[in-house]
Amino acid sequence: MASKPVLTLQDAKRVAAAAEGEALANDWKVSIVIVDDGGHMLYMQRSHETRFGSVETATAKAHMAAALHMPSKASEDAVMGGRLIHLALPGVIPAEGGVPLLRDGIVVGAIGISGVRSAQDGQIAAAGAAAL
Repeated sequence: MASKPVLTLQDAKRVAAAAEGEALANDWKVSIVIVDDGGHMLYMQRSHETRFGSVETATAKAHMAAALHMPSKASEDAVMGGRLIHLALPGVIPAEGGVPLLRDGIVVGAIGISGVRSAQDGQIAAAGAAAL
């Protein structure tokens, strides 16, 4: 039987802390969601002044990045380039801010960020992913 790396709660907290650090450094209020490779939430936090709707958006971005093994920005770029089929894919949020989390080249989960502009969400997500 094959074995694979698994994203732990401790890993998720480390990723979230790095993302939070990037958000705080820029005074951005966001929701941070970490999911495992099955798209199930492992960790979530929301800045006090963030709209509660950003939790669902961050969750959807993380879920999409884990399910499709690609950043949500790839879907955003596809839609902006005219590939509107991405709008019909189930659970896809074509907006930057969802990034797969990799260990040894294997997707072990994803991070989703929502609360500021799409590119800023992506910047925060990249900082979190880099901590893994």
